[in-house]
Amino acid sequence: MDDDTLNDVEPRDIALLQARIANPTASSRELSDILKEEYDISLSHNHVNTLLREMEDDDLFRRTVVPRRTLFQHYQFRIGFHYPNFKDNWEECHQTLVEDPHVLMFFNADSKYRWQLITQFRATEQMDEWVTEFFEEHGDIIDEFETTSLHNLHKFKTDAAIFDDMLSETEEGRQYLENRGELETELDSETDSASP
Repeated sequence: MDDDTLNDVEPRDIALLQARIANPTASSRELSDILKEEYDISLSHNHVNTLLREMEDDDLFRRTVVPRRTLFQHYQFRIGFHYPNFKDNWEECHQTLVEDPHVLMFFNADSKYRWQLITQFRATEQMDEWVTEFFEEHGDIIDEFETTSLHNLHKFKTDAAIFDDMLSETEEGRQYLENRGELETELDSETDSASP
């Protein structure tokens, strides 16, 4: 999904996505009831099911299973490039990382355009073997490789409340928040401060 498509997401669909994330095991019938009770949105359970399927097909969200974080040791890798070899070799390296089951997240995050990865392994020895094999296969484009062990993951999830930010961007979304009771306190405090 590109940024233009993301900006075109209806506030109703954001509310549905928020309800799904807050209630991951709820049936489409239960989600229909939640939308009615909390947001005053009337959708049949069949329509809820259709909308969720369309949003998943549009890559707005993915159904994933996140294992308990204590099952794995997590590491952050930062990869800097030997640019003379980059043009001819980057795609194969990129594909390797995208498809590797140990790579949890893959991104760019600095002005040097280094690739950064959050990875998970059962043990440090497994991570060491992986790094050795990665260098054997793709070492000709690597100039820097930094590893940080992430000892304590204190939080590892997306909270449904993050979608309140998106809902508050439109009039329709603010109405859903108001229906849910999230804006009442804010509006009451503004009224109180304006009183003489």
